[in-house]
Amino acid sequence: MNIVAGARSARARRWLARSAIVAGVAAVVVLLVFAELESIALVGLGIGALALSAACAWWALSRRGLGRIVAFVVGVAAPVGVLVLYALSGLLWVVVVSLALSAAAGSAGRAALREPGPAPTPEFRVPPPKRPFLIMNPWSGGGKVEKFRLKEKAEALGADVLVLEAGPEQDVAELARRAVSEGADLLGVAGGDGTQAQVAAVAAEEGIPFLVVPAGTRNHFALDLGLDRDDPSTSLDALTDGVELHVDLGYIGELAFVNNASFGTYAAVVQSPAYRNDKVGTILRMLPDLLTYRSGPRLVLRALNEKTGEQESVREPQAVLVSNNPYQVGDHAGLGRRDRLDSGILGVLGIKVDNAAQAAGMLRGKHARGLTVLTGRDVVVDANEPEVQVGVDGEALTLPAPVHCRIQPQALRVRVPRNRPGVPPTRPPMDWRRLGKLAAGSS
Repeated sequence: MNIVAGARSARARRWLARSAIVAGVAAVVVLLVFAELESIALVGLGIGALALSAACAWWALSRRGLGRIVAFVVGVAAPVGVLVLYALSGLLWVVVVSLALSAAAGSAGRAALREPGPAPTPEFRVPPPKRPFLIMNPWSGGGKVEKFRLKEKAEALGADVLVLEAGPEQDVAELARRAVSEGADLLGVAGGDGTQAQVAAVAAEEGIPFLVVPAGTRNHFALDLGLDRDDPSTSLDALTDGVELHVDLGYIGELAFVNNASFGTYAAVVQSPAYRNDKVGTILRMLPDLLTYRSGPRLVLRALNEKTGEQESVREPQAVLVSNNPYQVGDHAGLGRRDRLDSGILGVLGIKVDNAAQAAGMLRGKHARGLTVLTGRDVVVDANEPEVQVGVDGEALTLPAPVHCRIQPQALRVRVPRNRPGVPPTRPPMDWRRLGKLAAGSS
């Protein structure tokens, strides 16, 4: 049966590869036949407009006053102007058809190139907890705790629930430790990723399972665990019909993070007292000085590259992201997603853009000159100042430099429902050479 299914899958991938090649060739033929020699100019104008827009985005973010306004106007006008030229030449429909064929080629090609994903994270059948303890943040995600009646549903399943109250900020880690001392055999959180991380660290220390209820705004950790983010109440099924996944925890110093720690421009902006009430205004006001090194610390990133075994460093990046397992940066649809959470390595992204030309070069994606992509087990972020601002799972902190990041493999026992949506597969990058081999019937 598996052999037959494998043959059908190989045949389907082969025909998808052939379809992608046909669509790609058709996209070029449409340009050549209907636009003739103007087709080269069409492509050149389009690429040039994109590059100019990217450069203008840099100028708009790194300047103030009239310079910012001019850059913004030019950045918007460039692609619009190209479309107007296409229309005046009677070639707009040619471009639209060619782009549609290119999109179809990309979709079919990525489907053909999609390999079976990594082996799923092992699941362990476990008995239900006897004394589960859940902390719920009623303000997270616009009030999802109340909207989905999470407290009532959890209590009906035998959980002891503590709903955070308004007033002075409560120490959720201390609340979790107190619950364990009183006999709790499972800790859970209905809230954002920052709160999840704090309680997850306690669960890892105590060696008891942790339950994720995605009641925050983005719920990146829940996404990569394969949980249902649209209905967080389904995660409570793990209390009666659950399995355990053993996943990694990232640490920045002694602080745990489930997603990532960010340094540089973003971390500095979110530290501003004005950010909460005026996000856009604060970003536009602070970025010119941060991007051009007139304010903020000058960072140095050092990491032992897991793939090459060599020590690598990046001097003065404007932004650094250290993640608990690598993000899939080669796939725009999967950007911000992780294939798994138990690989035992950190993902590292460093961005260094010093001028408009480098900003335009970022259109090359993972091949961009200013983008550094690494994996490793230990990462150090140093600065020319005694302290560095950090965003840890969305929480703004200030830590003494240098900052050490590490990963603790399979430190956390996460209890998830046996029946859950699962982690969607990521799309592979386009590789026309591989597509040609696949279409010809070779691997």
